Amino acid sequence: MSLPSLDLQYLKETLTRLLLTPSPVGDTERGSNLCVELLCDLGDLHVETTRKGVVVAHWNGAKNDVPRAVTAHIDTLGALVKGVKETGRLLLSQLGNYSWNAVENEGVTVVNQEGKSFRGLVQVSNPSHHLYSSGNGNGDVPRSQETMEVRLDERVSSAEEVAELGIEVGDFIYLDPRPEWNGGFIRSRHLDDKALVACLLTAAKAIFDAGLLPAQDTTLHIANYEEVGHGGASGIPKEVAQVLALDVAPTGIGQNGDEFSCTLAIADSDGPYDAKMRRHLRDLAKQHQIALKPDIFPEYCSDGDALWKAGGDMQVALIGPGVNGTHSLERTHIDALEATTQMIVAWLLSNE
Repeated sequence: MSLPSLDLQYLKETLTRLLLTPSPVGDTERGSNLCVELLCDLGDLHVETTRKGVVVAHWNGAKNDVPRAVTAHIDTLGALVKGVKETGRLLLSQLGNYSWNAVENEGVTVVNQEGKSFRGLVQVSNPSHHLYSSGNGNGDVPRSQETMEVRLDERVSSAEEVAELGIEVGDFIYLDPRPEWNGGFIRSRHLDDKALVACLLTAAKAIFDAGLLPAQDTTLHIANYEEVGHGGASGIPKEVAQVLALDVAPTGIGQNGDEFSCTLAIADSDGPYDAKMRRHLRDLAKQHQIALKPDIFPEYCSDGDALWKAGGDMQVALIGPGVNGTHSLERTHIDALEATTQMIVAWLLSNE
């Protein structure tokens, strides 16, 4: 059986919409609410949000003897206000893990407890190049939590003036995503993991549009704490037997994947994924002529790992598009997104 066609325009528009909706880990309500809206628009799904904030959609399949789940995550990297310096600049505490140079000179929005927004920029302290005798300017300053700060676009030069704005320790800092499509490439922050949420939604739409059912009862699971290690720890029903985790596949020196294919994770830093599921996914890729490349990620973990660590008694596999520059300004290609979505559709419709 050939696979139903994909609405790639829907994929692109949905991904862009997700990227423009802030959802740093710990503050994902807007992103999760958008996911609920998009899922409800697809068809006959029972959608709910757990106490933890996980979005769960229950989808009746043709059979229910081997229930399945597909999981992606809506939470992204971000920051919190760690402190306010006497200069009126803000110290940051990372949400998730990233290199400081990956966010240097990025625009941000700081939101106080009353919901008021303030614009600013992440930069190294004392950033003006001409204040350094070295020709390298501030390039010799180590980038660390102590030296990186947010310069607010407000007339403030003291901690007291910042306090008058209502900004305090614990306020969220949103990194500008800056999504941009060019020649099939999408470059943006937070493709991890909003690209996979878009792929999941597009796969479900293709099945609904074709008037088909998944082969098994299926749970669509959109987690909200993956970036801090426990997104997949709850929300997937205990009766589920197989879980397909969706996350970005980092590309670079020493890796086998690329930005134009779907990647099958053989193993990550927490060990190998389920061999039987991996073989089945390889067979599906061959059957439907989908570009699928195996790879191993030495410094990486997923919500599939979190599920297992929480005691989940399920088979778990992981796929995702090849993405370059992960946890920075990330980039992938529509071909990789299409291949990944085709793999999701093929797996959901398969009988094994």
